[in-house]
Amino acid sequence: MKRLISAAMLAIGTAAGAAHAGSACTLLADAATRTILIEEGDCARRTTPASTFKIAISLMGFDSGVLKSAHGPVMRFQPGYADWRPEWKEDTDPARWMKLSVVWYSQQVTTLLGKERFRHYVDAFNYGNRDVSSGLTKAWLSASLAISPREQLDFVERVVRHELPVNLRAYSLTEQITELDPLPGGWRLHGKTGTGTNDGEAVGWFVGWVEKDGRSIVFVRRVLESEDKPGPAGLRARDAFLRTLPGMLNTLQAR
Repeated sequence: MKRLISAAMLAIGTAAGAAHAGSACTLLADAATRTILIEEGDCARRTTPASTFKIAISLMGFDSGVLKSAHGPVMRFQPGYADWRPEWKEDTDPARWMKLSVVWYSQQVTTLLGKERFRHYVDAFNYGNRDVSSGLTKAWLSASLAISPREQLDFVERVVRHELPVNLRAYSLTEQITELDPLPGGWRLHGKTGTGTNDGEAVGWFVGWVEKDGRSIVFVRRVLESEDKPGPAGLRARDAFLRTLPGMLNTLQAR
């Protein structure tokens, strides 16, 4: 990848990570040119992808036909499914799955894919360490599958550039269900949080991309913190990052 980190942009990135100095990574890159615009913090160490892996599962599901549309199939909640968040105890479709990060829906999709097809997609995506030995329903949940922020950046760039071995419909529907509220300045936002644990630390992710006037900027934010903090680390990572992202984008536009 090309690297282009101006002093102004680096200062913004450093401010974004100041609250978690030494334990955070912030990456921004131009998807078209693969130019890294910001790289700040520890971005090489692999951790669990946690629920950011739902972007990959979405592509697998829509490409294979296991997932049909943004609202189909609706899967029924069953006793015994992952239910540690009250809002997960309801029937769920793909849009609701992505919005509320419903773990059991992911597990049903990967189960329907089957072991061989699931492993094939992870290998074809060159996703992190590609280790799915923990199984169809657990590999990405603080288990065997691990990925670094730099590898996340590469994966999301390939999503945006449509360079993965999936059909166009899989890209289109994944883009649809990952879209979030727009940012100031007219930027369309796509993203996914993730919360997990890694070697006694809480892992908080927010990864995705923004689009405006034909330009796409890919981003990765990961925070490692103590496990005793209340609430999902991924939501903290997202909220802190979104407070700084408009300023970063304004600086980019001014260049």
